[in-house]
Amino acid sequence: QMQVVESGGGWVQPGGSLKLSCTASGRIFSSYDMGWFRQAPGKQRELVARIRSTRRTEYVDSVKDRFTISRDNARNTVYLQMNSLKPDDTATYYCHARFREYESWGQGTQVTVST
Repeated sequence: QMQVVESGGGWVQPGGSLKLSCTASGRIFSSYDMGWFRQAPGKQRELVARIRSTRRTEYVDSVKDRFTISRDNARNTVYLQMNSLKPDDTATYYCHARFREYESWGQGTQVTVST
């Protein structure tokens, strides 16, 4: 079963940028739908962005035009480029992989947006 590991979180001022990476193990990464979720304290986990195996993408409305999800199948990696960050983007960000009935979650990486 595929395992995923996130990296790239940290602290940034409002208006700044961060790029998250999620690297996966496994031989059929290209067949997986990959997603980024986030969970803020006291809130439910929500889907931020997803990129299908077909490379079709989808975003939650609150990050459209600010975040970009992409994948490099040769590197078994999915990225989340986050621009124009806002304090409301503060959360733990989780990478998610899904293929048919199989799914895997990363351990999460913290993103903090504050002055």
